[in-house]
Amino acid sequence: MTDILMPALSPTMEEGVLAKWHVKVGDVVSAGDVIAEIETDKATMEVEAVDEGEVTDILVAEGTEGVKVNTPIARLKDEGGAAAPASKAETPKVEAAPVKAEASKAAAPVVPAPAAPKSDSGERIFASPLARRIAAQNGVDLKSIKGTGPHGRIVKRDVEGAPKGAAQPAASTATAAATPGIAPRQVQSLAQMGIPDGSYDLIPLDGMKKAVARRMVDSIQNVPHFPLFIDVEIDQLMAVRAKVNKMLEPQGIKVSVNDFVIKAAALALKMVPEANASYTPEGIAMHHNADVSMAVAIDGGLITPIIRKAETKGLAQIATESKDLAKRARERKLKPEEFQGGTFSVSNLGMFGIKSFSSIINEPQGCIMSVGAGEQRAVVKDGQLGVATVMTVTLTCDHRVVDGATGARFLQAFKPLIEDPVAMLA
Repeated sequence: MTDILMPALSPTMEEGVLAKWHVKVGDVVSAGDVIAEIETDKATMEVEAVDEGEVTDILVAEGTEGVKVNTPIARLKDEGGAAAPASKAETPKVEAAPVKAEASKAAAPVVPAPAAPKSDSGERIFASPLARRIAAQNGVDLKSIKGTGPHGRIVKRDVEGAPKGAAQPAASTATAAATPGIAPRQVQSLAQMGIPDGSYDLIPLDGMKKAVARRMVDSIQNVPHFPLFIDVEIDQLMAVRAKVNKMLEPQGIKVSVNDFVIKAAALALKMVPEANASYTPEGIAMHHNADVSMAVAIDGGLITPIIRKAETKGLAQIATESKDLAKRARERKLKPEEFQGGTFSVSNLGMFGIKSFSSIINEPQGCIMSVGAGEQRAVVKDGQLGVATVMTVTLTCDHRVVDGATGARFLQAFKPLIEDPVAMLA
């Protein structure tokens, strides 16, 4: 007998939602068959079997939230073998394999499904995650609804047609357990801080918010970071960009300022390889390629899809890839390998008019570059006052990997590439 375990679909995943089963007890599966769908904090993943046999037990029901990684979720009887008792220590355990990411069946909700409610008799009320979300948002009491889904499960259509009222109110007190890694001072109830209940609406943290909060707190607490600021003039870049886009117009490609930044950062990383590094307990990892992560805001959080080997790619290819990655990121269709494993990050808030800012390091990367808006400023050249379009760039460094001198050398390599971008077209 083989236990199928809840898979870890990313290095940071600790739990997920078992959204849907594609098999039932008695089905015979082969290696590679899709058996379930798992919701993570960033996407819905199809999961395939890595062994073959008959499904003897479904251990975790559809719609169950907070399923810990490596928890047994189903059990297979090997072909020709007998199913063993669940308590037998010799039962092999096989983790299911993720095969691809898909868009969430619901439209990337900001508010996650509340915990499964219970009836007055203490029995669990079975409802889909989407039904629970809609019920919580609309103030619908699930105890008063008769489900029309499989085995009486409450589904979306049942909730949408139900009258509002009598729903359990959202908890007004966040707990440390709900957001691991947040300091106790930050999870005090608002009432303890003088803000009365009923004076605000509480939006529960979804999986992505929890993951981002945990990672950012870990980074700010554990990484000795410091910022370096530099101003770059981008008048020539804007002129070159206009010419490049005119040439690429028949192909439907449009190069952005951020595409120039990604390319320049990648070339500068090859020129100063000490900046293209990560800290590990065993030593400093010096990366062979500039895999540049670009920060993309999506519903409920942030994700960093990666332009792999950006130093080897032209501006047109970078523009095409970045547009595609950003689009699929917002649709939650990225594969794990498309947003995990970058060596350097770029975060650009210039389109929002932000002049300058410092980003939190995206561990285990050694640096992250923050790009502000280009604006006309007074500059002095050869003793003469003039006007130029200037953009402020901030490099936040992990001092264990990149010291001040190394960070400064990187920016010295980056600045002329942006100010005279013709070199990037070669």
